[in-house]
Amino acid sequence: MNNFQYYNPVRIVFGEGQITQLSELVPTDARVLITYGGGSAQRTGTLDEVKEALAASGSRDVFEFGGIEANPEFTTLLKAADMVNEHNIDFILAVGGGSVLDGSKFVALVASLTEEDGTVSREQAWDALISYCKNLDSAIDLGAVLTIPATGSEMNSGGVINYSERQAKLPFGNPLAFPKFSILDPIKTLTLPERQVMNGVADAFVHVMEQYLTYPVNAKVQDAFAESLLKILIAEGLVVKQEPNNLETRKNIMWTATMALNGLIGTGVPQDWTTHMIGHELTSLHSIDHARTLTIVLPSVMRELKESKKEKLLQYARNVWDITDTDQNDDTIIETAIVYTENFFRDLGLPVSLEDVDLTEEAIDPIVKQLEAHKMVKLGEHGKNDLDVSRRILQRAVTSKAS
Repeated sequence: MNNFQYYNPVRIVFGEGQITQLSELVPTDARVLITYGGGSAQRTGTLDEVKEALAASGSRDVFEFGGIEANPEFTTLLKAADMVNEHNIDFILAVGGGSVLDGSKFVALVASLTEEDGTVSREQAWDALISYCKNLDSAIDLGAVLTIPATGSEMNSGGVINYSERQAKLPFGNPLAFPKFSILDPIKTLTLPERQVMNGVADAFVHVMEQYLTYPVNAKVQDAFAESLLKILIAEGLVVKQEPNNLETRKNIMWTATMALNGLIGTGVPQDWTTHMIGHELTSLHSIDHARTLTIVLPSVMRELKESKKEKLLQYARNVWDITDTDQNDDTIIETAIVYTENFFRDLGLPVSLEDVDLTEEAIDPIVKQLEAHKMVKLGEHGKNDLDVSRRILQRAVTSKAS
């Protein structure tokens, strides 16, 4: 196991009806900006619950900023940051899924990068983003009310921002962006469309795989934890597909998605993230749901990098999919595990190839060019996945072997 430091200051408030705790969690004298997405928070009544809870104690001034996109847009977020400065906001409350949380973190970090007129500098904010926001040294305090389990953003300090004008989708991270608290009420997930639920399961699944499917470093705790999370997502993902109103299943999916990317299983182990970096370009160029880009790319990553990931692929086959037939050779065992993975995604109604989203081999060149433009040329746990490797991964992803 590699040396590591682990730090996570986020207070998790989990369970039914916990939005009422906002009256105690948000400072009573705060000037609060509630951020949310495309309107589901309003339609489902969650936004009203949040405002009622904030009004239950203290004399807070509360403002709202809606319209944060499913892939949060740089230009939209700068408008929110301008609102932070205009109203002297000192607490941001993100209400929504991972995109709203990611976008709100970015707003909290860049709000202080202002021009003389008090508006946020687009140039400074862009420079911060392409530097992953690592050098920023101040941020507005942030809390979250999670409505979509998927990204784990509620318990980490990172995010991903889309900038359509530059055809860029880039990650960032800064310890100042940890939420002070996150409220997780599984009842809120019952109103989600099936597509979002399945996307969330897949997103969490691939988050685990990016931290697990590398090479062994004898990290028994992290490996066992990761394998358990994967098995829970497989089992509960199939249940929620058939029983969408099963609240116990929703609880387990919600907490599993949080644990998948709160940093714990990634401590002391090598991490990959090739699937995510290629997937980001698919989203940027073709507006494909983030999770669906991951299910398209992951099986091909597993096949293309089979030799460097061989030991962990065999461990994955054995410990997650219970493939224990000693009469099969290693290659057959690995391929069986990959096909099982593809079929699991298929069972959730998710794509596993470019042709599943009506793309052909002609889509590959633009993706590779974008990877080069965004300096994604040394990907993977070994830093050896260059553009040629990414191209081969995409070529494998054109059609599916799932059966």
